[in-house]
Amino acid sequence: MSDDIHRTVDAVWRIESARIVATLAKATGDVGLAEDLAQEALVEAIQRWPDAGIPRNPGAWLTAVAKRRAIDTWRRRGALDERYRALAHELSEASADDWEPIDDDVLRLVFIACHPVLSRESQVALTLRVVGGLSTQEIARMLLVPVPTVQARITRAKKTLAAARVPFDTPEPSQWRERLGGVLGVVYLIYTEGYAATSGERWIREELAGEALRLARVLAGLMPREPETHGLVALLELQSSRFAARVARDGSPVLLTDQDRSRWDRAQIARGQAALERADARGRARGPYALQAAIALCHAVAASVETTDWERIVVLYEALGRIAPSPVIDLNRAVAVSMATGPATALRIVDRLQSDGALRGSHLLPSVRGELLSRLGRLEEARSELLTAASLAANEREAAVLRGKAAAL
Repeated sequence: MSDDIHRTVDAVWRIESARIVATLAKATGDVGLAEDLAQEALVEAIQRWPDAGIPRNPGAWLTAVAKRRAIDTWRRRGALDERYRALAHELSEASADDWEPIDDDVLRLVFIACHPVLSRESQVALTLRVVGGLSTQEIARMLLVPVPTVQARITRAKKTLAAARVPFDTPEPSQWRERLGGVLGVVYLIYTEGYAATSGERWIREELAGEALRLARVLAGLMPREPETHGLVALLELQSSRFAARVARDGSPVLLTDQDRSRWDRAQIARGQAALERADARGRARGPYALQAAIALCHAVAASVETTDWERIVVLYEALGRIAPSPVIDLNRAVAVSMATGPATALRIVDRLQSDGALRGSHLLPSVRGELLSRLGRLEEARSELLTAASLAANEREAAVLRGKAAAL
């Protein structure tokens, strides 16, 4: 298969996979089968498109092939009549009187993948796979767990949904709140992968980040009384406002200190600030997403790195660490501390994280440690840490930046 065809197939899958799987799950009533059928259609595309050419609507082509395979599967199982009638019903035009409280198949798929019959770990792994379209390797890197663990979680989740006969139906509004934490969490993780890809040749996967932001906006519209739906929208809007400045023309990452802030999207910053105000207007203490949005807003309104209110960011990270403890949050707090009070204090925080081993195998800790050592003048140690970070980074663009920093020392 030529490189052009390979890139096209990869791009189509990244953009269309969630909608394809959602459409198939709605037609078949089985999330696991839907993903299997979508993967089979993708294999057929890889085999046929090099000779037949790329169809005008690749997503529709993949969906049609997958539905044909579903019918073949049901025929072999001897259950064609019942399933075919169900499929025909889904394919028919919806009546003007039809109404669903969640009129979005992808968001409906997220709610189903976050069914309380699944553990939190299984909810996350399954959603990142079927909605985010991430590979098991990418999910493992994101969650800092072994690949076999992720594979087992996804397999177990599919079997559990099938055994529990969980239908592809919109949960009742009374059930939304019990699933909200899981739904918010997986939408945020999908966005995170779009914001800074864990692997590959691209630093930002804008189509993935854009889909996560779209889902967050729909969710806020469905549950406007829940402050964290607005908090998540605020966070994603504010983070997305920097996209134009985060990548150079050659595709290499541009770090915060070097970004041209005139390229930040001021309209998107205003939308994020308004969403944070809506979250605060609910009259409850800020949750994890609203706190992160407040941190992002500190960056968004600052004219430069030097004029950023780092002391406030440290306080916000301390609050965030208390309600949502995480070694990554502690690492980010260390970065803010280094800007507020100096690298020596921050290095002590990072060294404690290193001794705890919570971020073992991640490039994040040695990359931050290398920066701090560099600012302290311990250049050989800094260079070693940055090269270690580069060797651990699976994203080629990020690894190149780290090697460049090490070489500059």
